[in-house]
Amino acid sequence: MQSEKLALITGGSRGIGKACALALAKCGYDIALTYQGNTEAANKTIEELKALNVQAKAYKFDVSNKAEVNENIENIIKDFGRIDVLVNNAGITRDDLFIRMDSEKWEAVINTNLNSAYYVTKPVVKVMMKQRIGAIINMSSVVGVYGNIGQANYASAKAGLIGFTKSLAKELGSRNIRVNAIAPGFIATDMTKDLANSEELLKLIPLKRMGTPDDIASAVKFLASETTYITGQVLEVDGGLVI
Repeated sequence: MQSEKLALITGGSRGIGKACALALAKCGYDIALTYQGNTEAANKTIEELKALNVQAKAYKFDVSNKAEVNENIENIIKDFGRIDVLVNNAGITRDDLFIRMDSEKWEAVINTNLNSAYYVTKPVVKVMMKQRIGAIINMSSVVGVYGNIGQANYASAKAGLIGFTKSLAKELGSRNIRVNAIAPGFIATDMTKDLANSEELLKLIPLKRMGTPDDIASAVKFLASETTYITGQVLEVDGGLVI
């Protein structure tokens, strides 16, 4: 099967990734999504995508494993023929105060949230350079901009994505490849559902609510397909949390 336009979304079976996949499918993109563990959720998302009359396929692999990434990106290119949009969305948290944070928690978050963006983007950029068009969107966080207690690993990875974004935007602009980042605030997903101080956090947000995956998906859709003259930017989608 050859695609007219394809969006690749890492961690695309649930939460923000799923919302991004659905939003881009509604714009006519065929979808390739990656996931690591929940096959049932991935299959359900693929069914929802195909109901929107687009081609869609899920690929199960570990985005922090370079060999698995290279193998599966090759398969995606064989299956669809091109990649027009890449959303580096896959991420995990392993929170703890720095003084108690062991190397396993540090490395797991850095590998999944930052190194994976390097592994996935490298082969995708080669495809986009041949096409002379593409859009890359890296999912950072307001924590990567401003820091947060107990999240030194997560903040470091998400801050790294911002530097990665700005550098690639300068390198790839001449090939008509745009690179931007989104910095979500507190979004209602499985990752945030157990926040102990959620009521106190709401008091800090001018819009007085947590964001939804669809709020982030709207920003992804804008950067992917509704603008052609924005690159190297970090769009904070946080309800005004860090004004």
